[in-house]
Amino acid sequence: MADFIDKAKHKAEELVGEAKEKIGHKTDNDDLAAEGAKDQATGKTKQVGDDVSDAAGNIKDKFTN
Repeated sequence: MADFIDKAKHKAEELVGEAKEKIGHKTDNDDLAAEGAKDQATGKTKQVGDDVSDAAGNIKDKFTN
């Protein structure tokens, strides 16, 4: 199951990506905006993985208890 530290890192990655994208748009830096969008997508994907891992762990717990 995903632990708190990993979840926090993945959320931080998403938030940093959001900031990069906004700064990139404000400064007309398309490369930074694209990097930010990629970071956001990566962070969100990892968070989905965390959720799946947690759900699998919960199902396992129900069958083992």
